[in-house]
Amino acid sequence: MLNLAVLLEDSARSVPDRTAVIAGDTRLSYSQVDAMASAVAASLVDRGIQPGDRVALSCPNLPFFPVVYYGILKAGATVVPLNVLSTPREIAYYLRDSKAKAFFCFEGNLELPMATWAAEAFDQVPGCEHLVVMTLDPAASSPIESAQTLTEFTSGAPHRFDHLATETTDTAVVLYTSGTTGQPKGAQLSHSNMVQNVQVCHRLFGTVAHDVHLVTLPLFHSFAQTVQMNAGFGSESTLVLLPRFDPAAALGLMEAHQVTMFAGVPTMYWALLNHKDAESFDLPGIAEHLRLAVCGGSSLPLAVMNGFEERFGVPILEGYGLSESSPVATFSRLDRPRRLGSVGFPVWGTQVKVTRDDGTETDVDEPGEIRLRGHHIMTGYLDRPKETAEVLDDQGWFRTGDIGKRDADGYLYIVDRLKEMIIRNGLNVYPREIEEVLTSHPQISLAAVVGVPDDSLGEEVKAYVIRTADADLDEPGLVAWCKEQLAAYKYPRIIEFVDSLPMTATGKILKRELTG
Repeated sequence: MLNLAVLLEDSARSVPDRTAVIAGDTRLSYSQVDAMASAVAASLVDRGIQPGDRVALSCPNLPFFPVVYYGILKAGATVVPLNVLSTPREIAYYLRDSKAKAFFCFEGNLELPMATWAAEAFDQVPGCEHLVVMTLDPAASSPIESAQTLTEFTSGAPHRFDHLATETTDTAVVLYTSGTTGQPKGAQLSHSNMVQNVQVCHRLFGTVAHDVHLVTLPLFHSFAQTVQMNAGFGSESTLVLLPRFDPAAALGLMEAHQVTMFAGVPTMYWALLNHKDAESFDLPGIAEHLRLAVCGGSSLPLAVMNGFEERFGVPILEGYGLSESSPVATFSRLDRPRRLGSVGFPVWGTQVKVTRDDGTETDVDEPGEIRLRGHHIMTGYLDRPKETAEVLDDQGWFRTGDIGKRDADGYLYIVDRLKEMIIRNGLNVYPREIEEVLTSHPQISLAAVVGVPDDSLGEEVKAYVIRTADADLDEPGLVAWCKEQLAAYKYPRIIEFVDSLPMTATGKILKRELTG
């Protein structure tokens, strides 16, 4: 028997008065979060939600998220976190595909009318029986006439509710993949998957008497959910929530709350490093308290890593994983030398191999597809046995679709996404390698490389480049420089200078918008 909600419940018993969540002027103790989650759980059970039922949650990084997340788990139900930027069409798809019985959604604002979009989607899915709107002002009335507010939904509910018993193999969370090909699929993660991955985080990062996490990665994503929220609640830490990443706001919160741990994707580290007013903050004070920085989502450019570590005096540990692996699968380690560009070693209980197309393992430094096996691998895609069988074999090996390689000492390196690999004139070109070279140029701040159709070559290499403020680079000059740095079939023949790059809500560069 195991339920992911024990992470909250155990800490609430151990340190009831410790601050669990800070968001703006709001501070909630562990006992308060547990009491509010208990009211959610009791209210769900009172309305007929059964163990195993799925309940959707769409909320930015606000205290509502952990309150409702753990409340759903306490009721024995399964959490289905949704991207807060989802459109009504997308929301309706997620509700229908997951067979969600209830849907909790933040009210949003004029720029992002989340509740309005939620109601539009909810009306298209008769099987979803309850729509609950979380209003910023708990006393406010519902902006949707047919929906209750969270305050109304939990009115009169008890503030003590011990979680219902669930099996270790029961699904705790369904995380929808980005759906780069076909419709998004829901990765089913069990209570055991999630809890053991939290324990892995504790082994990797260690704990101090009172860690303070700055959480600016979206909590609906697996990275922040496991590495910060679940691991943070499980280690009696304080979570400082930032709903939308902004480098100035992040630095201000680091300074004000003496943050000890930061997790981000490469674009966040790039933004912190390049923020024009960074020196107006107490950077030595931030560095004094910041004990650890971790990075995931995609490979961190070496120039950004070196620059950040020099400015903030803290090592960045890089890791690798996917929604289907709960997500942590490999990580750099504090007790071993780091190798720049490597995502480290398999975490405790995980096996990794790099294979050729025929399934045989590659040699040292030979690229191939990364496959994973371990306690954190999903039980399968929700209601998709065919798609599950395509990536998960009968021995438990999961095909990631990522290209990697291992050196002679076992360090793993991510070469690229299999789907993003460019085939130019029959030769494989890995965008990640070219991006690394581009960002080593002193006048380049950030770059993204994609393949574009070419009648004679199949694909041509194109780079989208953000220049530094004082740059005088032009396209011919940069093409010529790249030609000196890269093999003839690799260097980009097409350069487009841009002021920004499209990104997902999690801060990943959205390459499919660059190829359109």
